[in-house]
Amino acid sequence: MTVEGGLDGGKLSPWFVYLILCGDGSLYTGITTDVERRLLEHQQGMPRGARYLRGRGPLQVVYQMAAANRSQASILECRIKRLPRLEKQRLIAGELELTL
Repeated sequence: MTVEGGLDGGKLSPWFVYLILCGDGSLYTGITTDVERRLLEHQQGMPRGARYLRGRGPLQVVYQMAAANRSQASILECRIKRLPRLEKQRLIAGELELTL
């Protein structure tokens, strides 16, 4: 998926904020341009994978939201991280909507 207006032939990868449910029931929030690639990095324990997620598998992406750019994705990530767990669960269930 791409959005118009970037430097690469008029295309720019969108940014996403995502939530991962860990095998121990904890939730991890992050941002990326490619959620599938990022999940693989986390699952494989690659050097770029989050240290927090090592040994907490299986990992499952339970929420993702597109953002126009990295700045907006970071703002959304910060807002999600500040939410209490019950609000995060409502977000995952589609009962809560985030806006910028």
